[in-house]
Amino acid sequence: MGKILLKNIGAMMTDCDSEDKRGYDLLIDGNRISRIAKGIELEYGVQVIDCSEYIVIPGLVNTHHHFFQTLTRNIPDVAQAKLYDWLVFLYEVWKNIDDEAVYFSSLTAMGELLKSGCTCSTDHHYLYSKAMKGDVMATQFAAASALGMRFAPTRGSMSLSKKDGGLPPDSVVQSEDAILADCERVISRFHDASEGSMRRIILAPCSPFSVTLNSLKDAAALAKKHSVRLHTHLCETMDEENQMLEMYGKRPLELMDDCGFVGENVFYAHGIWFNDEELEFLKKTKTGVSHCPSSNMRLGSGICRVREMLDMGINVSCGVDGSASNDSSNLLAELRNALLLQRVKYKESGLTAREAFRIGTINGARTLGFEKTGELREGWLADIAIFPMNDIGYVGAKISPVDSLLFTQTRNAVYTIVNGKVVVDHGNLVGMDENYIVSNANRIAKDLYEKR
Repeated sequence: MGKILLKNIGAMMTDCDSEDKRGYDLLIDGNRISRIAKGIELEYGVQVIDCSEYIVIPGLVNTHHHFFQTLTRNIPDVAQAKLYDWLVFLYEVWKNIDDEAVYFSSLTAMGELLKSGCTCSTDHHYLYSKAMKGDVMATQFAAASALGMRFAPTRGSMSLSKKDGGLPPDSVVQSEDAILADCERVISRFHDASEGSMRRIILAPCSPFSVTLNSLKDAAALAKKHSVRLHTHLCETMDEENQMLEMYGKRPLELMDDCGFVGENVFYAHGIWFNDEELEFLKKTKTGVSHCPSSNMRLGSGICRVREMLDMGINVSCGVDGSASNDSSNLLAELRNALLLQRVKYKESGLTAREAFRIGTINGARTLGFEKTGELREGWLADIAIFPMNDIGYVGAKISPVDSLLFTQTRNAVYTIVNGKVVVDHGNLVGMDENYIVSNANRIAKDLYEKR
């Protein structure tokens, strides 16, 4: 890898606590930021990007998604449905997802994320249908490699089908033994714990109402054995709480504690319905939460208590969630919704723009276990998002340029740099032709819906 010089930056947020830097240069050498200063001298062979009309921020980090759901956006049949009804209908569509669908849905989701300035993402793939013949994790890593994204997918799972009291059909669940064996395999093959790695593995039973207690315990034990992280959906709806009380006589978080599924290496998606005592427990155990505001609004699930969590020191990150409940994979738009939704709940005491950026950058990097990314610092990884500020939607917003990325209309990045490589150039994906992705993904999506 060569050198890239971001020259005369219009406005740069190095981290969420420092004042914006204007007129600075940033030099990338290989996959690291080597220098941030004014007036860095040009060297022969260095690629120069004139950033005088651009905003430069740390690459965004997405901590909850379901890539395969990009193929089932905006389905009219469940446009007004709440979570459980939404899931039951869509499982009948998703049960036909095959290897090609996994590949092109992954390209679609990651391409959209990269174009929104997201440089690092997870994916919660819990659906292992009988139509799949290949290696899901290998397929997803191939897509990530093609597009250049830093990627920490979860090996998700479901072991409770309809006949066992769960929601999914038998054709998309697996046995406890099969899940455990494949979790061991993907950790061994793909997990790279080294600093600066492009790939990690996370273990993620889907939810307490779609896996057995043994699956939760197995995942927790295996994660501890291999020092990998744990993830699941938790406290997303009151239906979930009521079902857990009916099935086990316990609230969801108490159930997680019984299974050893808490701690600094654990983060839950949603976390809307934690009570005061449970928030204190999250703080004490250093368990994290991935906030997904658009999905929570779309499904009418509720509003996460992010303001209180942050004040307590709980690590809150941000996820776009599945593109069938958000209908978008734009992380910058997600941070905007996080900011605005907290204002609905907490009025003027809701999130500031910088707090929204924090949950979308450094907090996300900590959640996924990546070091030296999420801020722009000398010696840190060159994961960078660059946005234009010279279009009509930005008029009048240059007093506070960085914050205006959230307060004005959402825009795509003009450049996205991951690990020192330009992966979005003038708004276009570098690694693969976007029309190729779109045409194939639309073909597959149409076929899936018609097969239901």
